[in-house]
Amino acid sequence: MVNISIITVTYNAANTLQRTLDSVGKQACRSFEHLIIDGKSSDETIEMATRYKKDNPDVNITILSERDKGLYDAMNKGLKMASGQFVCFLNAGDKLHSENSLTAINNIIEDGLQKGSVPAVVYGETDIVDDEGNFISHRRLKAPEELTWKSFKMGMLVCHQSFYANKDVVGDYDLTYRFSADFDWCVRAMKTAKEKQMPLVNCHQILTDYLSEGMTTQNHKASLKERFRIMKKHYGWLTTVCCHAWFFVRAIFK
Repeated sequence: MVNISIITVTYNAANTLQRTLDSVGKQACRSFEHLIIDGKSSDETIEMATRYKKDNPDVNITILSERDKGLYDAMNKGLKMASGQFVCFLNAGDKLHSENSLTAINNIIEDGLQKGSVPAVVYGETDIVDDEGNFISHRRLKAPEELTWKSFKMGMLVCHQSFYANKDVVGDYDLTYRFSADFDWCVRAMKTAKEKQMPLVNCHQILTDYLSEGMTTQNHKASLKERFRIMKKHYGWLTTVCCHAWFFVRAIFK
């Protein structure tokens, strides 16, 4: 039985993909599948993914390479293909933090199955790494002990790559957002979890080493504008303005 689907979206990612593949391939837990959704790369990305699949015959690895409409369109393809009950996105350059990262997630899922209370989300902490995969710092925003959909009023407290979501609470990514659809996707998942009275579980571990120069970082101003729109949609105009005023004050004192 496959409990977890790891989805890796790539496009001409040969410079960073190998460490991602290595981190997944060495997982002690093998109750997962790995979907590699490629946007028709012209470099060695597919060759690397093919070698990785050959070297890990005990893991269900699927490689899809075709043109897409951007990152979130590719992620939606991965969601449709995923057979695991829980999905997580680990993009090229990101790594699972340790050999036991998926074991920690899987143990929580199995415990929930036995108790009849399967989580909506299992989440944890994130470290930031550079282009070479070297540690830079712990992520500034910390995962709260008790996460709810309202938690993200104070920013994306859980990194998307450390957010393992039950497929019963997730929908597609909204393609009207180019840079921050993951923020909206996570909030919607947590709202659905509340409606279904499903728990959100902190695994109290660092789950992911996140590459600092992702698409959102590279398009920081556009991403912030989208975040404002998303927060306004979920939390209302007044709350969003007040939270951003606090962000501004905090930045000055920092």
